[in-house]
Amino acid sequence: MPRKAPLPKGQKPDPERVEALRSLPLEIKQQITGEEARAFLYNEPLPDSLIEKLKDYLVDDEAG
Repeated sequence: MPRKAPLPKGQKPDPERVEALRSLPLEIKQQITGEEARAFLYNEPLPDSLIEKLKDYLVDDEAG
């Protein structure tokens, strides 16, 4: 599996996303991999595996 490029120096995770991740039930947090957490926290494209794990917690921004 290819390694992710390091984050640019000084880049910090989105505080709202940090709080959202912290608020998830423990059983969900235990299933999330480091790669999935990084994608979520740093607003990278979400892996399908993470979308599946969070499907009950995600809100569709495009829904009108």
